[in-house]
Amino acid sequence: MSYLQIFAESGELLSETSDGDAIAGALDAVGVRFERWPTREAGDDVIAAYAPEIARLKAEGGYQSVDTISLSPDHPDREGLRTKFLSEHIHAEDEVRFFVAGEGLFTLHLDGRVFNILCTQGDLIRVPAGTKHWFDMGPTPSFTALRLFINPDGWVAKFTGDDIAARFPRHEPVAA
Repeated sequence: MSYLQIFAESGELLSETSDGDAIAGALDAVGVRFERWPTREAGDDVIAAYAPEIARLKAEGGYQSVDTISLSPDHPDREGLRTKFLSEHIHAEDEVRFFVAGEGLFTLHLDGRVFNILCTQGDLIRVPAGTKHWFDMGPTPSFTALRLFINPDGWVAKFTGDDIAARFPRHEPVAA
């Protein structure tokens, strides 16, 4: 289940919700897009399965390319991949992700607050270019996501050097 926690920079929890409309409204207020898309049986061609939604985003945001990324708990470099984006960073272009399956935790640092957004299957998030954030796929990553880019080269992380990410909850999925 998707959820949003909003913290003060001091770490005090200000609010939390798992209501999709409330998540979308709170994020929209700070310029971040959050949508729920219908999930479909995608088979081997995830991009074709979500072609109408992808076309809409390309038209709205000028995105030129789309790809998929999948990680599983047995991926040999899961620790390295997890660590890569755990520190606060920005990108020169939007970070757009749609979770076809699984989940990941986006954390945004905006307006003196920290927003933890657990994205799960069916969630789309668009983090605007220049937004301070970090991403945690957890110690046992399990997700497939669509990624949209204007130029994939613009998506290189530029780390801020702030250690704020270390002071907030990580993504630690609960075993079923």
